[in-house]
Amino acid sequence: MIVPVILSGGSGTRLWPLSRKHHPKQFINLINRTSLFQDTIIRLPKDCSEPLIVCNEEHRFLAAEQLREINKNTKGIILEPEGRNTAAAIALSALRLMSQDEDSIMLVLAADHLIKNDKAFHKSIKIASELAESGKLVTFGIPPDKPETDYGYIEAKIDNTSNYSKIESFVEKPNLRIAEKYLKSGRHLWNSGMFMFKASVFLEELKKFEPEIFSTCKKACSIENIDSDFIRIDNNIFLSCPSKSIDYAVMEHTKNGLVVPLEATWNDVGSWSSLWDVKDKDYNGNVCEGDTILEDVKNTYIFSTNRLVSVVGASNLVIVDTQDALLVAEKNQTQKIKKIVEKLQNKNRSEIENYRKVHRPWGYYDSIDNGEGFQVKRIVVNPDAKLSLQKHQYRAEHWVVVKGIARVKCDDKVFDLAENQSTYIPQGSLHRLENHQKTPLEIIEIQTGDYLGEDDIFRQEDNYDRN
Repeated sequence: MIVPVILSGGSGTRLWPLSRKHHPKQFINLINRTSLFQDTIIRLPKDCSEPLIVCNEEHRFLAAEQLREINKNTKGIILEPEGRNTAAAIALSALRLMSQDEDSIMLVLAADHLIKNDKAFHKSIKIASELAESGKLVTFGIPPDKPETDYGYIEAKIDNTSNYSKIESFVEKPNLRIAEKYLKSGRHLWNSGMFMFKASVFLEELKKFEPEIFSTCKKACSIENIDSDFIRIDNNIFLSCPSKSIDYAVMEHTKNGLVVPLEATWNDVGSWSSLWDVKDKDYNGNVCEGDTILEDVKNTYIFSTNRLVSVVGASNLVIVDTQDALLVAEKNQTQKIKKIVEKLQNKNRSEIENYRKVHRPWGYYDSIDNGEGFQVKRIVVNPDAKLSLQKHQYRAEHWVVVKGIARVKCDDKVFDLAENQSTYIPQGSLHRLENHQKTPLEIIEIQTGDYLGEDDIFRQEDNYDRN
């Protein structure tokens, strides 16, 4: 049985400001009405088992909700407290399968790739699975159609009589001159970051070449806590694990590595320019999403989430307008966006973590306005959901019900509020907001106080196991 392992831990910083720390690109509807994460699961061959997911603990409810939206079950969602690169994530998955006496063939996929031509994808998987069954560690290489500098490459010993090749070497992202040389050679494939092998074979090779990663992951998995679909490992042990990609840790050293060409349109959607490459364009080469008006604009990506964006006399730009941040960049300079993100991190700016609209397991809130001593939020609570039982040290809250009926607990009082009714939650009061109806509950919350940060929450009880 083939077990898909979906690696969903990326942060997608090069697609800022749309991709944020707490809502990264794999969970965004960038290409279709479904997210890249959902597309990765939907395109799986029908003869695969339910997938095993690996994601950051902060994204667990995003992953679970998006699985529910497409009506897909899993073998579990392994939660990493912090990413330790692909070797460790795959090791956790392999150890999990082996603990259930499943020496399965693992189909390791990134959650944020675009692949067009499912038939070709499934054909390559079938070839790779037969090789993996015989004890090989297989990766998938994409035949290049241009001198790409954003991808790593695999140098292969091409055998035109076979549907796979031996791996000669893995090559880092090249400059343009070298990329052109690789394209002409006919011996280089783009490194897709997708793999197939038996769980036991991978663990044997990992133990041989990176014993510290193997032993650390094994110890972290030995103390397991299962909460519904969530699989929690020992965080303290796992955080001591070395951070290495599977390429560095295993594939560059193993004598059993093979590459299978994947003859399909593939893109890792790693930047705004690569997203422009795969999007439908108008007759001037522009990609327009949202409310936009253009005049004399060419080869430009314009994205607006909430207001009109007008552009005049420009070309080869990326313009991304969200509710709280605006990005303008030359299309060939979008790789440098990560430097903007680094500067935001150094200044502790909230724009790298969340949108103005922040999703929570119970629904979401939208920060409408703020100023000295106050903040206004629109809060939407899903049917039959509830916030944690909590209190705040520094702020008080005023709630006004806009739609639905709110069940409110404030200290020793429990009461319902209908539309246009309101209540006051004093500073330090233990309180909770619940929705017992079958339709969403919407309230306006006005916070007042000396400090209004999201970390001013003491949770006494929580349905979602948050601290």
